[in-house]
Amino acid sequence: MIGVLVVDDQELVRSGLRALVSAEGDLEVVGEAADGPSGVRLARELRPDVVLMDIRMPGGEGLTATRAITADPALVGTKIIVLTGYDTDDSVMIALRSGASGYLLKDFEAPALLQAIRTAAAGDALLAPSIARRIATTWTPPGAPRTDPATERLLAGLTDREREVLALVARGRTNAELATDLHISLGTAKTHVSRILTKLSARDRVQLAILGHQAGLADPNRRRHREPKNG
Repeated sequence: MIGVLVVDDQELVRSGLRALVSAEGDLEVVGEAADGPSGVRLARELRPDVVLMDIRMPGGEGLTATRAITADPALVGTKIIVLTGYDTDDSVMIALRSGASGYLLKDFEAPALLQAIRTAAAGDALLAPSIARRIATTWTPPGAPRTDPATERLLAGLTDREREVLALVARGRTNAELATDLHISLGTAKTHVSRILTKLSARDRVQLAILGHQAGLADPNRRRHREPKNG
């Protein structure tokens, strides 16, 4: 059972999210909060698998709560999906950099919400191509070096295959898409991502995506390294 905490200052929104999530046999709303501080308190108390976090609450509480939850070592297993009304909302990028695992627009359809929760709980990031591109332009501005030396040093311990996987993560690929693109099993794809997370001391795939962009690996024209298909 995947436990979900809903944090939104609008009661109608919380009710709607609760109804959608509770109707699923594998999902359960374990708590609700109407503000950021209450959300942080409940997250620490309930240890949910996923938090649906409104980042447009008064006083920037959503962003503050996101930072508090992602910075808490006891909540390393809790994933945050930020909710916003606009995909151009700069707060989304701040939240992702703070450790959120993805985002949803508030005009989402029910299947998209449910899939997003399951995806986040499974450890995948919710990086739509538009957000992946914004990560590239936000953290690799025009005129910047193609690769960041500090990031390259950090990535020095990765194998060629792991760098290839990192490049695809930076482009927003899920584990299933990684497996298809690289002609490997889903289990092998998950293992590669897990090893990269460990080697780079990254919290989640969003942080991997940022590192991939900073290293210039997400450029689709960049030459891809090849290893035997069993890798």
